[in-house]
Amino acid sequence: MNSFRGTIGLIAVLAPALATVPANADDWPQWRGPSGTGASTERRLPETWSDTSNIAWKTKLRGVGIASPVVWGDRVYVTSQRGRGDSRQGPRLGQGGNASDAERSLADGGQDRRVTFLVEALDRATGAHLWTFEQPAEGELPSVHDKHNLASASPVTDGERVYAIFGSGQVVAVDASGQRVWSRHLVKEFGPFDINWGHGSSPIVHRGTLFLVCYHESAAYLLALDARSGTQTWRVHRPRGVISYSTPIIVPAPQGEELIVNSSQGIEAYDPASGQALWHFDEDNRFPIPVPLHHNGMIYVSRGYRSGPYAAIRPGGRGDISKTHVAWRQPTGAPYISSLAYYDGLLYMAGDVGVITCLDAATGQTVWRERLGGIYTASPIAADGKIDLASESGEVIVLRAVRAPHVIARNRIAGRLLASPAIASSRIFFRTDDHVIAVGD
Repeated sequence: MNSFRGTIGLIAVLAPALATVPANADDWPQWRGPSGTGASTERRLPETWSDTSNIAWKTKLRGVGIASPVVWGDRVYVTSQRGRGDSRQGPRLGQGGNASDAERSLADGGQDRRVTFLVEALDRATGAHLWTFEQPAEGELPSVHDKHNLASASPVTDGERVYAIFGSGQVVAVDASGQRVWSRHLVKEFGPFDINWGHGSSPIVHRGTLFLVCYHESAAYLLALDARSGTQTWRVHRPRGVISYSTPIIVPAPQGEELIVNSSQGIEAYDPASGQALWHFDEDNRFPIPVPLHHNGMIYVSRGYRSGPYAAIRPGGRGDISKTHVAWRQPTGAPYISSLAYYDGLLYMAGDVGVITCLDAATGQTVWRERLGGIYTASPIAADGKIDLASESGEVIVLRAVRAPHVIARNRIAGRLLASPAIASSRIFFRTDDHVIAVGD
C-alpha cells in the first residue's frame, strides 16, 4: 500500500498553548469521554431505570440526529439537524432487516427542505434549554445513510467554546453564550465531502488546536485549526480514495505525543504539532469507523466493517511498525460500528448481532463471549464497576465489569439509541433521535 506518500502542506512551527479553562474530573467534553476510552471515574451511577423511574429529566431537542451529548461544567451540548436532507437505505446491521420498531430516516428532520444545523445548550441539572445556535446549511448537500444525517459528528468543547463539524463541510465555533466565534466551509476551500455514507468523524481539541479528519473520496486530508481563531495550523494531504469515518485520538509516546487515525489504509500516526507522518500499520478496510483508545502505553483499535480485525499497538514507532510495535492482533470478530471500551484490564465489544465479547487487554484473548441480544451502533461506556450497552431498540444492558457475563439489569427507555451515552455528575446522559435523557437522581 502507498500509505504516507501524500505531501504535507502549510505546516506551522509550534502548537498553540493549552486552553485556559481546565476540565473537571466529571466532565465529558468529547465523544468517548475525557480520556477517549469510553470510561469515567464517576461513582454512584444508576443501575436500574425506566421511562417513569430514576429519570432526572428528559428534554426534547429542536432537531434530530445521533451525535452524542458532551458535558462541561453545568452545560450539556448536543448537535442536530432540522429540515429534510437526502438519504438512502444502506446495509442493515441487524439480521432480518430493520434494527428497531422506531426505524426512520434521520435525514428527515421535518418537512422544511431548508436544512439548518443546531448546537443546543442544556442545563445539566434540569435539562432546561439555555440557548440554540443555528447554522443554515450551505452548498450542495450529500445524501447519507438513513440511520444518520449531516449532524452526526459529536461536538467537542474546551470550556471556552463548542466546536462542531457538519456533513456539508461547515465547521463552527460557538462561545458559552451561543454566539458564533468563527466558521469555515471546508467544501468551498478544499473539495467535496463525498464519503459513501456521509461524514461521521467527530472533532477533537488538544492544546488549543482543533483536529479534523476529512478523509473523503475526492479530497482526503487531516486538518489542524487554531481553536481560538479557526486559522489553519497545518494540513496533511492524503491520496484520493483514502476514507475514514473514525474520530482521531492523541496519545502520549516516548518521543512525544502522537495523533492516531483509523483509515481505510490502516492505522496512521502523526505529530500533532506539525502534521509530520510518524508511523503506520497497513491493513485495508472498507469502512473504518471505530475510534482507537489508549491506556497505559498501549493503543487498542478495532478496524470496523463486518467482523473486522482488532489489535493492540505500542506507540512510539517510526515508519512501518507491523513487525515491531504490534503487541497482539486478532484477524476477525470486532464490531462493524461501535468502538471498544477499556475497564480494569478488560476490553469490551458490543457486536452487530447481539454478541458481547470481553477480552483480556494484555493478550487479546477472549475472556467471555455471550449472546445477550440487541444491535449496537452506540459504543459501550464503563464506570463504577459497570459496563453499559445501549441497543438501538432503547434497551440498555448493565453488566458487572468482571471476568464472567454478569447482567445486573436490562433497562428500557422510549426511543432509538444510536448515539453513544455520556457520563457526568453520577448521571448517564442518553440521546435518542430527538431527546436527551439524564438518568440518575
